[in-house]
Amino acid sequence: MKNTLLSLLFFIISASVFSQDVSIELFKDNFNQPLSLQHANDDRLFVVEKGGQIKVIQGDGTINSTPFLNISAQISTNSERGLLGMAFHPEYANNGYFYVNYTDISGNTQISRFTVDSTNPDLADPASELPILDYSQPAPNHNGGNLAFGPDGYLYIASGDGGSSGDPDNRGQNLGSLLGKILRIDIDNPSGGNNYGIPASNPFVGNPDALDEIWAYGLRNPWRFSFDFVANNLWIADVGQTSREEINRVNVTEAGINYGWRCYEGTQPFNTQNCPPQSELTFPLAEYTHSSGNCSISGGYVYRGSIYTDISGLYFFADFCSGLIGTVDNAGTLVEHGTFTGSWVSFGEDVNNELYIIDLGGSIYKVKGGEIANTEAFLMENSLHMLPNPASENVSFHLKDGVLKTISLFNIEGRLVLSEENILSSEKVISISNLETGIYFAKIISAKEQTTVKKLIIQ
Repeated sequence: MKNTLLSLLFFIISASVFSQDVSIELFKDNFNQPLSLQHANDDRLFVVEKGGQIKVIQGDGTINSTPFLNISAQISTNSERGLLGMAFHPEYANNGYFYVNYTDISGNTQISRFTVDSTNPDLADPASELPILDYSQPAPNHNGGNLAFGPDGYLYIASGDGGSSGDPDNRGQNLGSLLGKILRIDIDNPSGGNNYGIPASNPFVGNPDALDEIWAYGLRNPWRFSFDFVANNLWIADVGQTSREEINRVNVTEAGINYGWRCYEGTQPFNTQNCPPQSELTFPLAEYTHSSGNCSISGGYVYRGSIYTDISGLYFFADFCSGLIGTVDNAGTLVEHGTFTGSWVSFGEDVNNELYIIDLGGSIYKVKGGEIANTEAFLMENSLHMLPNPASENVSFHLKDGVLKTISLFNIEGRLVLSEENILSSEKVISISNLETGIYFAKIISAKEQTTVKKLIIQ
């Protein structure tokens, strides 16, 4: 459970509000069926296109003419197939590894590792593919496809139930199948003749009737999941069958969760034959119906940016069919902010945790709230530099046109692990060599009592 200290520490960026004003602003367009937007912990953005290309948007807004990666010749794209997901290794700055999820020319799922070109950071080495995990897809829809690294450093993978309608083979409930699941693998410590390992804490390790890779199950088509590193939560948007779209939230430590499909669609019974009792299932935090043209949820992120105060701490989602954009707060209250012109397939974040939404038609928009953060605090956020990040020995904090007062480091559990007080200088170098690898949060207070929080990766 997230402790009280962590809640208080991030109150300024996660407080719930009673009203929000959400709008979108065109950022870039003319992409070919974009499905995902990622960053590599720098100011570039990487656009994943369904057809098999990944394109780079530079920090100045220009789009590279040469794709970062082009694997269009080795994937299938009919129906819901294609290049579906991408994730950068937490230590990408050092090892150059990134991972993709695509359907191969036979229509089956392939998760592979690629490596950046050794001489050009804007190009991947197309000959560097290392197959990680593959599994068969019985139908062209419900492939899942999302990839993301959790706070534990493991790679999480979303798989759909294999398609067709109503999960006719009950794969979502079948622990002997990788379909209809969230998988978790260790890509840094391969074992068992595979190019990945199994974390010892995976919930079904040692169970002869279950596959070791499974982290959670009972999902229909988890079309986008994300981690909220501040609250230590995993959010999963699961596409419904005929009437309900659902949003699930659990703490990242909760393993072996059964989300109920095909027994239930959201909170409604669907096919309860031979199903476990309700007490063994986890039902959605929030859901919405197929009224007003809704039909397919696209999951997003909890907004942790620094520009807008009224949407801070809210989870964003959208509907592919109706154009609905909505939010869910910590209590599970769902708010619909209206329908917008776009076939929304995904969201993305930049390195500053500002939020974007992606239209399958080719456009990427910025998501905006209605209340701008305090001017001085906003200026501090954008004039404070913390380098390097990731770091291993030392971290330098530099506040342009300002004076640092206090720097405190907290681990992911909210425990204070390091503090420097009465700095009274614009720059401070802190040794982190004695800290364990992982994700930390740096709380910085200026001499004017302005406060900001930044995520720090120690490796």
